[in-house]
Amino acid sequence: MSTAESSGLGLLLHLSGPLQSWGTHSRFNERDTAPFPTRSGIIGLLAACLGRRRGEPVDDLARLSLTTRTDRPGILLRDLHTVGGGLPAKATVTTAEGKKRPPAQGTLLSHRYYLADAAFTAALTGANQALLTECAQALNCPHWPPYLGRRSCPPEGPLLIGLLPTPLHHLLALPLARSPHRNAVSVGFHSDTPLDHLPGVPSAAGGSATANDAAPVSEVTDDPVELSPNRRTYRARPLYRRALALPAGQCKGLGAEYLGALADYLTTHRTEGAAL
Repeated sequence: MSTAESSGLGLLLHLSGPLQSWGTHSRFNERDTAPFPTRSGIIGLLAACLGRRRGEPVDDLARLSLTTRTDRPGILLRDLHTVGGGLPAKATVTTAEGKKRPPAQGTLLSHRYYLADAAFTAALTGANQALLTECAQALNCPHWPPYLGRRSCPPEGPLLIGLLPTPLHHLLALPLARSPHRNAVSVGFHSDTPLDHLPGVPSAAGGSATANDAAPVSEVTDDPVELSPNRRTYRARPLYRRALALPAGQCKGLGAEYLGALADYLTTHRTEGAAL
């Protein structure tokens, strides 16, 4: 990410709800979730709010950079689904060969994984400021309902925190949706760009960045090329990760307490950009 992109206007999102699920390599009856929001999931959320149909180009959205902060990691939840039980053979799931399963094999089991009670703060940055403004307007008045990875996972409000300058600075300073703590708390950051030059890292964060913060920890195949239902394709991209110890004072509680602290923060910075 260039310095101009990180210092220009950027979107800040609050991603929280009873359940979230950010699949990275789901196949057939095993539906996984990453421990943080994926690029494909966030780009799909923006496309839904903008009213783009599946299969429409998302090249402009895919050029945005995504950095997330884990306010609460949540609890990994596995949900068991059954498909086709008690139905006549003609109504059951068709096999890959186009045939029907015998009655004893007509019920399929599906394991679906979710993050329960998780909360993330996300920053979206890019050189296309007009696109970011359009996305902010769409998040305020979405064409189709947004969801956190799957349609069964609606977000709790507010989804859009604001469109603010120096978004990565705010990503570090915004209130944490986490129960109050007496001591500094370790907070994880994930990004598609190096995290060794986060702006305004507080002194309580444990010193300067290391060489490891500038190197990717792995690759994730979640960068969308096409989101058409029958031709979904993704490219691999580097995953950068960093943990910082943020001040205990940033932990502003849950529910109304967090929303009140968020409103106070935005009031203080209201002159800096358009915020909810």
